[in-house]
Amino acid sequence: MADKYYAVIDTNVIVSALISKKAESYPLSVMAHVYSGVIIPVFNDEIINEYKDVLSREKFHLNQSDIVLAMKAITDYGVNLERTKVNDEAFPDPKDIVFYEVKMSKEDAYLVTGNIKHFPQKPFVVTPKEMVEIIDSKKETEGNENLY
Repeated sequence: MADKYYAVIDTNVIVSALISKKAESYPLSVMAHVYSGVIIPVFNDEIINEYKDVLSREKFHLNQSDIVLAMKAITDYGVNLERTKVNDEAFPDPKDIVFYEVKMSKEDAYLVTGNIKHFPQKPFVVTPKEMVEIIDSKKETEGNENLY
């Protein structure tokens, strides 16, 4: 059975995936893993509201059906959790705290962001590239185990 990975996905990753022109982009790969069920999104209502607000901004020129598909995948396949308050970390942008605190509600989750400097330096805060590499390295390990 394929491994599942829980992840809070920062808004910038979804925007990057939806505007990407390259099929091999890491944000697009992250969203492909959401659509396939490999990544289980972790969110709360505040995060969903931010997604809707940002994705609907005119400056991104996003296709409405792509937005609906992404939101549906996140809410249908994901897990809605409450925030776990964090008082001992500093954030350059207070709007990012919700992503971190929701991640803290799920011990084995990652926080996937294109703005790594906006969050405390922790092993679970990863870029889209790092998330894809984590998934791919696990697949390679499993593939090698089947050879013996």
